[in-house]
Amino acid sequence: MATLKPTKMLALGLLILGLLSVTVPVSVVYCAALLPLERAFPLDRPVELEELIARDGVRHSRLLQRVAGGVVDFSVQGSSDPFIVGLYFTKVKLGTPPREFNVQIDTGSDILWVTCSSCSNCPQSSGLAIELSFFDTASSSTARLVPCSDAACSPAVQTTATQCSQSNQCTYSFQYGDGSGTSGYYVNDMVYFDTILGESLVANSSAVVVFGCSSYQSGDLTKTDKAVDGIFGFGQGDLSVISQLSSRRITPRVFSHCLKGDGSGGGILVLGEILEPGIVYSPLVPSQPHYNVNLLSIAVNEQILQIDPAVFATSTNQGTIIDSGTTLAYLVAEAYDPFVSAITGAVPPSVTPTISKGNQCYLVPNSVNEIFPSVSLNFAGDASMVLKPEEYLTHFGFYDGAALWCMGFQKAQGAGSMLTILGDIVLKDKIFVYDLAHQRIGWTNYDCSSSVNVSITTSKDEFINPGQLSLSTSSQDMLFKVLQMSFVAFLMHLIEFTEFQFL
Repeated sequence: MATLKPTKMLALGLLILGLLSVTVPVSVVYCAALLPLERAFPLDRPVELEELIARDGVRHSRLLQRVAGGVVDFSVQGSSDPFIVGLYFTKVKLGTPPREFNVQIDTGSDILWVTCSSCSNCPQSSGLAIELSFFDTASSSTARLVPCSDAACSPAVQTTATQCSQSNQCTYSFQYGDGSGTSGYYVNDMVYFDTILGESLVANSSAVVVFGCSSYQSGDLTKTDKAVDGIFGFGQGDLSVISQLSSRRITPRVFSHCLKGDGSGGGILVLGEILEPGIVYSPLVPSQPHYNVNLLSIAVNEQILQIDPAVFATSTNQGTIIDSGTTLAYLVAEAYDPFVSAITGAVPPSVTPTISKGNQCYLVPNSVNEIFPSVSLNFAGDASMVLKPEEYLTHFGFYDGAALWCMGFQKAQGAGSMLTILGDIVLKDKIFVYDLAHQRIGWTNYDCSSSVNVSITTSKDEFINPGQLSLSTSSQDMLFKVLQMSFVAFLMHLIEFTEFQFL
């Protein structure tokens, strides 16, 4: 049997170390996580415009409370009609073994929370054609209750009413101005998602995150016809999933969505950056709890409207917010009146302006895209958002042989009268990129039924190997095992070869 002398062993060790230093460079690679989106209601169900406005109005009063430093904003509904429960939701898998939960997408709040199996006064079924799931900490082998001493329970990272229970559990309580609310406790457990490893390669991944387990709900959250499993907050707070994952360099500090507007809805939500050449960016207003941007002007048919820019400026209870939890769009009165006047003045005589239930509407004999003007929202950073007529009008059936179209932009009233809010009517059929690392938001028009390209980053500013979503799947564990086995086999072959050479 051949043996190696110490000097030969040293030489072999140096050779292997040298090989490792050359062939195994250490770099940080972020993976983009993929979540499919579904619409929470069928599009073939009628809905009254005033119901949409009422739902948005409830939400906006909570947005103001949040700006004032009070309440976390969940997408709690203000109407019993399932059509307005919330436009988009996604599925997440939690625990071990993993269980699937349907959760609403909400860029206006931070926390991911799902309903506990022990929840009191919580709905047991849903009118949204989904089966409700309940999280049970005892049934998950990886679940850990968050103690009061945990950093996640520190007041420095909390945007909710947090306190300690007698059993030293970190608990929370959310209460809204409309009377709805939820309370529960925080849990550490696994969340599962798909990660993009490179061109045409998608792998199953997981990470440990802190999320809420709701043990009590009240108000609209208890309504069966609008029930979902929880809320997925995508705000900028420390406890949002995007912040937790990016702080551990699991994903980049950016997320993107593409919300499909027609058909049955749906779309794509990515914990990562969607790449598209036409994306333009506008800076986020710093130190705001929501996604505030600087809207500078509005143009109709390329003509800038006479609106004082000061009405769009960000201050306490004032500003322009991009919010996926709002269905329509809302302009302050100083901007709304000139906007509607410009639209009405630009349409041909074949269009009949009319008022329907207090809303500005139009009877249109043919396609709105052929006869209504284009609208441009102009933001800081020389970034414009051009809207087609179907992105500022909503279709409400037919009357005397003509199509009835009403303004999807509403006049901000009540508690939200100083807020300009861009909801899903504006966000649909576009890629939106929330680049938190660079504090900016980008967008471009896009067919959201198509695949998208997602970046894989090696540093905060460098992108490599853009991969296309949903082309193929693979197991990340299997990939790494194959690489490890191949490397070990190569080393064994090298040792045998070296032994022979040194004998």
